[in-house]
Amino acid sequence: MEAWLRGPVPGVPPLLQPVAHMLLHAQDDARAALDGLTPDQIWRRPGAGASIGYHARHLVGALDRLLTYAAGDALDARQLAYLKSESEPGDPPPDAPALVAELDAAIARGIGVLGETSDDTLLDSRAVGRKQIPTTVVGLLVHAGEHSARHAGQMITTRRTLS
Repeated sequence: MEAWLRGPVPGVPPLLQPVAHMLLHAQDDARAALDGLTPDQIWRRPGAGASIGYHARHLVGALDRLLTYAAGDALDARQLAYLKSESEPGDPPPDAPALVAELDAAIARGIGVLGETSDDTLLDSRAVGRKQIPTTVVGLLVHAGEHSARHAGQMITTRRTLS
């Protein structure tokens, strides 16, 4: 059953329930896409496209970065290093359980942030990146949900090309 059909996510304000459902749906899809894959399959780039591993790590990293911007903070050195490493499998490359653990932690943090976000702050101004592109708290949170869902969907599609 899709996340939005499971009812309200405990602790998340009503206006942010759709974002929580997007994150949970992305988590479900990403877990399914990784299930049973070997590290070789996870990091394979069919047709020179992005690997499932990249999409998983980018989902994690981008969610973290968007939540940082929503809090009104700048990215730190750890986040910038993670951004640069998202497409690299590393040595040894993480396996499916390791990536699922990263995803689960990122989604849990995202749901936690939603639960701590007051409706009164949703229209507060925020800025993204070095160019300080203007947005709002709600703009960042909604983008975090849809961006996560987009990359989880890409993981499913890429998995289908592996057979």
